[in-house]
Amino acid sequence: MIDMLTLVTIVLMACVTYLTRIAGYVVVRNMALSPRALSVLEAAPGCVLISVIAPRFVSDSVADLLALAITVLAATRFSLLPTVIIAIVSAGLLRYSIP
Repeated sequence: MIDMLTLVTIVLMACVTYLTRIAGYVVVRNMALSPRALSVLEAAPGCVLISVIAPRFVSDSVADLLALAITVLAATRFSLLPTVIIAIVSAGLLRYSIP
């Protein structure tokens, strides 16, 4: 069974990622933006995702390293939302099955 604190953490992380995605558009919705500014707005959620998973690169847990590899592979093939879902599910399943 999943720990309630872990579930709340996952849900809050998803909410923060989504809010960073839409916050930039809400703030500048009536402004004309350059292509460079638009690319910065598109990159912000990816920066949040990287800051969350970056500590796992130095983990000594086999489950975390496998989940990281799966996430990197998913990121090369899918957009942000499916990648986040795949990352969360793979990390959860691998942590549960590999002690």
